[in-house]
Amino acid sequence: MRTVITNIKTLAGVDTQRKKRLQGKEMAVLGQIDDAWLLVEDGRIAAMGEMGAGSDVPTADSEVDAAGGMVLPSWCDPHTHIVYAGSRENEFVDKIRGMSYAEIARRGGGILHSADLLHTYSEDQLYEQAAGRAYEMMAKGTGCIEIKSGYGLNMEDELKMLRVIQRMKETLPVRIVSTFLGAHAVGRAYTQSEYVDLIVREMIPEVGRQRLADYIDVFCDKGFFTPAETARMLEAGARWGMRPKIHAEELASTGGVEVGVAHHALSVDHLESMADEQIETLRGSETMPTALPGTSFFLNMPFAPARKMIDAGLGVAVASDYNPGSTPSGDMKFVVSLACIKLRLLPEEAIHAATINAAYAMGLSDDYGSIAVGKVANFFITHPLPSLSFIPYAYTTPVIKKVFLRGVEWSSCSCQ
Repeated sequence: MRTVITNIKTLAGVDTQRKKRLQGKEMAVLGQIDDAWLLVEDGRIAAMGEMGAGSDVPTADSEVDAAGGMVLPSWCDPHTHIVYAGSRENEFVDKIRGMSYAEIARRGGGILHSADLLHTYSEDQLYEQAAGRAYEMMAKGTGCIEIKSGYGLNMEDELKMLRVIQRMKETLPVRIVSTFLGAHAVGRAYTQSEYVDLIVREMIPEVGRQRLADYIDVFCDKGFFTPAETARMLEAGARWGMRPKIHAEELASTGGVEVGVAHHALSVDHLESMADEQIETLRGSETMPTALPGTSFFLNMPFAPARKMIDAGLGVAVASDYNPGSTPSGDMKFVVSLACIKLRLLPEEAIHAATINAAYAMGLSDDYGSIAVGKVANFFITHPLPSLSFIPYAYTTPVIKKVFLRGVEWSSCSCQ
């Protein structure tokens, strides 16, 4: 099946070099073709060119007229928790009244509350809610989603969450990767040392035997898990083929970046409290620092020092952190706007952070995150816009006209 998209005002995110990630000054250069066409064949990008270049637009089985809209690669969201039960708007009110995230957690709210509620839900109920969140994200231009467990906090419920994620992988058109986050908090029935032992000796081997997770995550932070405990769990995950993607330096600078880099983490995420010397730790590593500006926005926390990292030559990714307690939103366009407004990224840098670098932070940049021949045809067409900078500038304006996943035009009506 061949589909050609014509009359594209700007085809953005064009990558002729097939880079896995972009770093430093590279992030400010966004490849693009003006007055363009794009050819899709059997779900992948086959060719692209200029409408007025003197060469004929390729013939195809179908033609889609972009009518002067822009085409961008789909957003990639490398950090979410969208398999959860219910909601936590009561904590939203508590935060307005002045309670901190840590205070809510200490009194039994937060993650533990979500775990208690998830225990009462069936897999079908969890799937229905999580799939609805995924459809919402797809409609807003997201084509790849990382989903974590972590609201089970016991063997049975962690496996239940991972089975729901596996079902989503098999039934939704969006590309999904799964992460085992048993170490999101300490389960109510355990001491911290008992719970770490349970994760290492029982949970990780069972997740590995059932092949339910692509990655392993640990909440390595003040009040949660120490770097030594994190290292022990990451080593156990590595024995079962799960590469780390870890929470680090959200509430305090506690050594999460160092333990992540030492264990070849694909990404270290949050980083709101990272120290300047940790930028040097990341230099030369394979680890992608991933900022979650929606969390800082919602919790009134400091923002990750993304500008400083890019100026130091690092690459940066951004993600939504979609979850019920600290970021109840999966709108990556808004994340891109926050990356510009609060992280001080240029629009080109923010788009790269939400596409190719975000795909890298999921291990998917060989196939996703840019407009390149041979990559999966995940992209969206915008309404006519004055410029690419309008996308983050108009931070609440809907800009997407059509969404294509695996080369097929997608609508929420046709997928539910």
